[in-house]
Amino acid sequence: MSGAKTKPRELRAQRRTGRRCWDHLVVAPLWVAYDANLGTLLRTCDAVGACLAVPRTSHYRTALAKGDTLGRRRPCIHWVTPTKEAWLARQRESGKRLVAVELADGATPLTRLEPAREPTVLLLGHEHQGVPDDVLVEVDECVEIPMIGQGASLNVAVAGSLVAYRLAGLS
Repeated sequence: MSGAKTKPRELRAQRRTGRRCWDHLVVAPLWVAYDANLGTLLRTCDAVGACLAVPRTSHYRTALAKGDTLGRRRPCIHWVTPTKEAWLARQRESGKRLVAVELADGATPLTRLEPAREPTVLLLGHEHQGVPDDVLVEVDECVEIPMIGQGASLNVAVAGSLVAYRLAGLS
């Protein structure tokens, strides 16, 4: 062994390219308000091999256009139509597991969350109001991110990224 290390650029070139939609892990920030969070989640989806599902509204289209630093290499995007409720019902009917990041009774601590073994939709709520209560009653599992500090929650892009890595089996 020569001791020469592979350069980061070479490692990136060795990664999987031309990925198609596998539909196994879908990150769905359906109630997110802040543009920067959507760009961050788009990059996380690329990193973990997930799809991003967002409503087809001008807010989301503009936010993704601003936050898209991946260009033509962007991950699969599922447009949520005609409504969030109808889209979620289709996901449930197709047998997908619905997981929400939310403080709730009986929520699974992030450290105990198992990687997704079946098609899974990760639901992320509004930065202040969270996932709506009427949606929470329909999910298969809530995930709580334990915190030691004074804050009540993490930024939605950070929280979503942590859980997506865990569900993808990468942490």
